[in-house]
Amino acid sequence: MADKPVPMNKLKEGNFITIDGEPCKIVKITKSKPGKHGSTKVNVEAMGLFDEKRHTLMKPSSDNAMVPIIEKKSAQVLSVAGDTAQLMDMEDYSTFDAKVPDEFKDKMVEGAEVIYWVIGGKMLIKGIQ
Repeated sequence: MADKPVPMNKLKEGNFITIDGEPCKIVKITKSKPGKHGSTKVNVEAMGLFDEKRHTLMKPSSDNAMVPIIEKKSAQVLSVAGDTAQLMDMEDYSTFDAKVPDEFKDKMVEGAEVIYWVIGGKMLIKGIQ
């Protein structure tokens, strides 16, 4: 998976982070006060982009967290079968299957153009144009 290190104290709500190999969107960040024997700790609560589960991470603010590199691309819908759509990339014309999110199930039709993200080799449909 393509990740880059970012200091824990630079993370903000709404940003993305990789926790236990799963790319997540940060929902809540809390910082503790520095104690007598330790530095400030950062507690991150995030929601997984693919598994939609809550993930947590606690580290000192001086440590680094891994942030996923996200490629934003567009594709055309070739076919829809259940909750899976076959898509064709608009740049290199490669075809692949992607899971259709619940919010786009009724709008996903053949010939439509979609915006998708590539995160660590996995595809995530983010919008319909």
